[in-house]
Amino acid sequence: MMMAKELRTERVNATRELIMATAERMFAERGVHEVSNRQISEAAGQGNNTAVGYHFGTKSDLIRAIVRKHSEPIEARRRELLAELGPNPDVRDWVTCLVRSATDHFGSLGTPSWLARFSAQLMYDPSLRQIQVEESLTSPTLRQILDGLNECLVDLPVPVRLERNDMARHLIIQMTAEFERALAEGTPTARATWEEMADGLIDGIVGLWTAPVTT
Repeated sequence: MMMAKELRTERVNATRELIMATAERMFAERGVHEVSNRQISEAAGQGNNTAVGYHFGTKSDLIRAIVRKHSEPIEARRRELLAELGPNPDVRDWVTCLVRSATDHFGSLGTPSWLARFSAQLMYDPSLRQIQVEESLTSPTLRQILDGLNECLVDLPVPVRLERNDMARHLIIQMTAEFERALAEGTPTARATWEEMADGLIDGIVGLWTAPVTT
């Protein structure tokens, strides 16, 4: 009896993983609002066209599950990077933690991947951004990184700090999405790997944060 229950649980988990992977790809390629739950179920090879609703509920619930799935390894990587910090971390150290926690995970997904493009869609859609904020951007490790970065930038006027925070966020989102798309399409890139791409992104963001302020 227990064996049958375990097999059923494994099948359910495998189906959920397949649906999430299919939805992530379709959302990234077509746009979240252009893909229905029925289309996802069909593309995932589910005989029941209501499989998404059965396993997840609404489309928002499915999106939340995808975000949560990726948030966990990114959070774990942040903890590792924070543990490697020296006693007096500077702007570059904090930016490195911020960028590499994401790019290291993107790199682990292989090619093609869809997470960066999927995440960009969420962050640029007012109706979906709150899901990303609630599931990803409220983590204690991220808060620690941002607090540490702010401590290094106390000489920047608050409005400038807020402005550059927005600039850095958009830079990370857009550059990772574009790099992921280029890898998937086989388009030449300035950097060959996610690790090298992170190097350039870190350089750019550090330059942004430490640039002089026009008065």
